[in-house]
Amino acid sequence: PFWALEIFSEQKSFETNPILGSVKLNRAGLHVWRGRLARKLTDMRRGKLAHLVSPADREAFERDGFVAKRNFAPPDLYRDLVAEIEAMSCPAREFKEGDAITRRIALTPENLKKLPACRRLLELPAWRGLTRYVSSFDADPIVFVQTIFTKTDESRRDPQTTMHMDTFHPTMKAWLFLHEVELADGPFNYVPGSHKRSRRREVWERAKSVEASDPKIQRKGGAFRVSKPELHRMGYGKRKQLAVPGNTFVVADTSGFHARGRSERPSARIEIWAYSRRNPFIPWTGLDVASAPPVKHRQAVIAWWFMDLRGRLGFKT
Repeated sequence: PFWALEIFSEQKSFETNPILGSVKLNRAGLHVWRGRLARKLTDMRRGKLAHLVSPADREAFERDGFVAKRNFAPPDLYRDLVAEIEAMSCPAREFKEGDAITRRIALTPENLKKLPACRRLLELPAWRGLTRYVSSFDADPIVFVQTIFTKTDESRRDPQTTMHMDTFHPTMKAWLFLHEVELADGPFNYVPGSHKRSRRREVWERAKSVEASDPKIQRKGGAFRVSKPELHRMGYGKRKQLAVPGNTFVVADTSGFHARGRSERPSARIEIWAYSRRNPFIPWTGLDVASAPPVKHRQAVIAWWFMDLRGRLGFKT
């Protein structure tokens, strides 16, 4: 019964659930059906939140799958943000993927008390509106101060530089870049329009789900990688590289194809990064338990605590 219930959850692993990982069921279209239903419900929720964003932003998002807004924060707030974050000293977590190191500081209620500019940013109507509309939930995203160090290990390649989708259903990620991101620094890449479902896209997803269900295949997650020829066969155009000035805010549906650009030189990119990934089969936009005061802005540290506990108990984290 638990495995059956996970069909209507955000679970994307083909390994931990024998129903989701069934070659027979995915050949019959289970994975594609989940994605199609999740998109219909997401569109319904976004419709209820459409008043939170301007018509121009809605049009840009529906066309491209992302919105990029330059000069996002008012000049005084932007100056305060840069000064505040460059001077901050808070506990952080970091992890290494290929040649890149990602360091994250969770913007918990405790940290926000010491960071008034960050608190003002999260209260901006434009921040709240765009993150809610794209995520399709009237709830705060999980937010970090994130620093990405590139070219730290020439012997390995960053897996995030391969074009991919995060999961089978629409999700939201957002970046407020504090400094200019040049092409040589490996900017955010997105294939415009790839957040939309189509017949060709669903044929490709069904083939990938059958492949991921094969017990001989090692990659069992739902973050499918995609090649240039596959993008072409699905009818998508070229990726767009978002080399942008500081104070640019980018919000994207990361079920569309995206990647971190390959950096040509060592760099350190500092950004305020947010994400939201909730159960896509919920029909309502609110009533979010994670927005309750004891949990709000603490989801990341709670998850880290459980990861540490699993590690101490000898489980994989």
